[in-house]
Amino acid sequence: MAIIHPTAIIAPGAQLADDVEIGAYTLIGEHVVMGPGTTVGHHAVITGHTTIGARNKIFHFVSLGEAPQDKKYAGEPTRLEIGDDNVIREFCTFNTGTVQDRGVTTIGNHNWIMAYVHIAHDCLVGDHTIFANNASLAGHAEIGDWVILGGFTGVHQFCKIGAHVMTGISSVVFKDIPPFVMAAGQPAAPHGLNSEGLKRRGFSAESLAVLKRAYKTLYREGNTLAEAQDKLEPEAHAHPEVRQLLDFIARAERGIIR
Repeated sequence: MAIIHPTAIIAPGAQLADDVEIGAYTLIGEHVVMGPGTTVGHHAVITGHTTIGARNKIFHFVSLGEAPQDKKYAGEPTRLEIGDDNVIREFCTFNTGTVQDRGVTTIGNHNWIMAYVHIAHDCLVGDHTIFANNASLAGHAEIGDWVILGGFTGVHQFCKIGAHVMTGISSVVFKDIPPFVMAAGQPAAPHGLNSEGLKRRGFSAESLAVLKRAYKTLYREGNTLAEAQDKLEPEAHAHPEVRQLLDFIARAERGIIR
């Protein structure tokens, strides 16, 4: 049975699972769909064409599904889609997409999103990420699985961050960050392989050795990017991790951090 505080305002068209919990003074808009086991704290606003999956824990004072902060936006029915088993802490703001791009902002599953995080229009966030307090994504950013963004990390529009990346506190990301890399600084620069994170996720000693060699080729031997790609191509035939790295570089539109 749903537990909805009497001061909450639920628009007639909202579709809420039977067991959701909605806190005091929270507003749920008419186009919101919310899955089973999801809880929403007090004073939250969830509006727009927003779909939220199962077992999400949404804390107080969030704003989800509000119009994008884009001057081109003209009221189109763009969307926000949030998956399952996410934790979204206080004062987070996630906006819907724009028709100039995908038309949808997407957050995957099992993400841990701390207070004051902003996810702008048309962003794509994978699974199992951690965004520390005040991390912010500008529009059209893409964040891979298992990424950890340090507190106050700022990601420029259209930037891509590959899987298993970790950024240091207050990093400013102007270019794409390849998978498996640690980055920090203003602007963000590479600071080695995210070895500890990869070990925790079950990467074998062989895979780590392969990736360390790939990192050395990419960043420490004085190769141009094209030279590094050519040298890594034979490794990619035998090692899927290197193929993942090269495929990411191939689709990098803003260039990669160097």
